[in-house]
Amino acid sequence: MIELSEEQKKAVADAQATFTELKDSSKPLNDEQLNLLFGQARSMNGWQDKEVSDDMVKSIYELTKMGPTSTNCCPARFKFIKSDDQKQLLKEALLPNNVDKVMSAPVIAIIGYDLDFSDNMGKLFPHMDIAPMYKGNAEFNQATAFRNSSLQGAYFMMVSRAHGLDCGPMSGFNNELVDSTFFEGTNIKSNFLCCIGYGDPSKIFMRLPRLDFDEVCEIL
Repeated sequence: MIELSEEQKKAVADAQATFTELKDSSKPLNDEQLNLLFGQARSMNGWQDKEVSDDMVKSIYELTKMGPTSTNCCPARFKFIKSDDQKQLLKEALLPNNVDKVMSAPVIAIIGYDLDFSDNMGKLFPHMDIAPMYKGNAEFNQATAFRNSSLQGAYFMMVSRAHGLDCGPMSGFNNELVDSTFFEGTNIKSNFLCCIGYGDPSKIFMRLPRLDFDEVCEIL
């Protein structure tokens, strides 16, 4: 049982009251909103020539960071590539069939994971010293960083769509080259890329099938 200070107890009570009020006063998303996020949303291969502002990028991150991660570890690290010179550096790492769709995007997010994420646990999980749990187990540390950065990347995509943008995630690139170019001198490794912007509908293809519930799910 974790012993909380009086200040922490008040913070817990305030959080519970805020969440209860939110749930009591909110309605589930409607079909149109769900289609925007999932049902009819598409991965983009081409982009309109419309800017995505720095303020928009920052707003997306401010919601992305609120998504849950294991012990609030928040291992994802983001590089947002907008300038032509930085895009040219990234171009060298792309597989040939991904060059056009990436280079034409207004913003390319490199979503990485910091293997030193536990250095921040004093801030992120202040009521318990759990950094040794990660620092003492390299395999567990790597798995936690990779898994949770993948989650944060997915949150980033959903928040981007909720802001009216489109996404083009991909893993078709040379991770080692991206790491040496954009994360040199750190313990950050690249996970995947995600282009964001206003998609060009003329560039999408037919939707591919998905697996049915009974093919992949069980209710036990």
